[in-house]
Amino acid sequence: MIRYSLFIVDDEATIRTTLTFALEGRYRLADFPDAESAIEAAAAAPPDLVLLDIGLPGMSGIEALPAFKRIDPGILVIVITAYEDVKNIVSAMKLGAYDYVVKPLNMDTLDVSIRNALESIRLKKEVQSLQEQVLRENLPCFMGESNTIKDVMQSVGQLARSPDTPVLILGETGTGKELIASAIHYRSPNFRGPLVSVNCAAIPRELIESELFGYEKGAFSGANTAGKKGLVEQAEGGTLFLDEIGDLSLEAQAKLLRFLEEGEYYRVGGTRKFTVRTRVVSATNKNLEEQIEKGLFREDLYYRLAVARVEVPSLTVRRDDIVPIAMHFLLEFSRKFDKPFTGISPDAQEALKNYRWKGNVRELRNIVERGVLVSEGPELNRKDLGLEKTNSSPDRPRSAEEILRPLVPPEGIDLQGAHESLDKHFFEEVLRMTGGNETRAAMLLHINYHTFRYRRKKLGL
Repeated sequence: MIRYSLFIVDDEATIRTTLTFALEGRYRLADFPDAESAIEAAAAAPPDLVLLDIGLPGMSGIEALPAFKRIDPGILVIVITAYEDVKNIVSAMKLGAYDYVVKPLNMDTLDVSIRNALESIRLKKEVQSLQEQVLRENLPCFMGESNTIKDVMQSVGQLARSPDTPVLILGETGTGKELIASAIHYRSPNFRGPLVSVNCAAIPRELIESELFGYEKGAFSGANTAGKKGLVEQAEGGTLFLDEIGDLSLEAQAKLLRFLEEGEYYRVGGTRKFTVRTRVVSATNKNLEEQIEKGLFREDLYYRLAVARVEVPSLTVRRDDIVPIAMHFLLEFSRKFDKPFTGISPDAQEALKNYRWKGNVRELRNIVERGVLVSEGPELNRKDLGLEKTNSSPDRPRSAEEILRPLVPPEGIDLQGAHESLDKHFFEEVLRMTGGNETRAAMLLHINYHTFRYRRKKLGL
C-alpha cells in the first residue's frame, strides 16, 4: 500500500497541530510555519501533497505555489484561506492548485479533497509505471549511451506529449521504426487507447482503402454481409501507425489526406460521413522527397504526415550501443532457450562492433538468437555468432587525426580554408553516396538532420 507524504504549511500552530492529529497514521506528515522552510524541505524530498495556507508571513502561499511546482510539477497543492477571498482563490487555481478549502476548516470536506487529490496521484503513478514497463519490454533497441540515440529518445518524449500531431519516422530497414511508434503511443495522452499498426506494403493495393476506412454491406463482390470497420475506426482515441507509407497508392493517399485535414472519411460503398479522433504516425525507409519528384507520392500528404519527424539512426552511426543491445538479446534468448549464458567474449564484442549491420537491430537480434541456440555457453564467442574475421567489416570511421595527418605539409596550412574545403568535400561525398538523401547523409557524418541542412546551405551545396 502506498503511504503518501503530506506537507502542512500554516503559520498558526493550532492549525498545524489539529491537522497533524487528524491525519497522522494515514500519511507521512511534516509541518512548517512558513513557506521558505517548506520549499527547502521539498527540494530535498518532494512531497505528494501540500496543504498550503495563503496568508503566510514572509513568502505568501500564492508566491510559494509556483515554487513547489518548479521543484516537481507532480506535487499537488490544496490551498487554505481564512475567508472566501475569490481573487486569491482564482489566482491559486490559475497557478496550478488542485483545490481550496476555507477556514474554519471542515475536516470532512478537507478529507474528501485530500483523498481525491491522492487518488489522482495514484492513477498517474499507475499509468507511469505501466508505461515504463511497456517501454522496457518493447524498446531494447533504443538502449545505449550514444548521443545519437539520446537525441532520438528525447525527441520522442517531446513529440509524445501531443495526442494528435502527425509524426513521420524515417530510417533504414531494421532500425526499429515500429518500436519508435510504440514509444510515441505509450508516452502520449492516447496511452489508454489502441495502437493499430498497418503495413501498407503488405496489403494489396486494391484492398488498402477498404482496410483503412472499412466498407458497407455489399460494397464489392465478396464483401462481408454486415460491412466492416476500418483500421482508422479501430484506432479511435489511440494511434494509427502506417508502416511503409511510401508504398501507399495515389488513390489511397488522396483519401488519407482528406482524413488528416478534416478528421472525416467515408467507408467504401457508403454515403455516411464518419469522424474519428486518432493520431497518425507513419514510417518509411524510402526517400519521400524523391518519390514526390517521380510523381509517386503526394507532396501535400507528405507535409501533413511530416508535421514532426523522427530520424532513426542505423547501427553504423551508434556502434557504442551495439554491445549493450546484444547483451539485452543474450539475456532474452538465454531465458527463452533455458541456457546459462553469462556474457559475450571480448573478441565477439569486437566483431559485433566492426560488423557491417545492413539489417541493423533486426539483423543483430537474429544473429544473437542463432548464437544462443547453437552454442552451449557460458560465453557467446565470435564463432557462435558466425562473425569470423572474413565476415566482419573493418569499416570503422577514421578519426580526424587519421584523415588530416597526410594533408599537412611541412610549411604549414591555412587551417580555416582547409577546414571549409574539407567540410565541402565530405558533404559532397556523402550526398553522392546517398543519392542526395539528406537523412542518410547526415547519419554518415554523425550529425543530426537539421545541422546537416544548415551546414549544407552555408557551404552553398
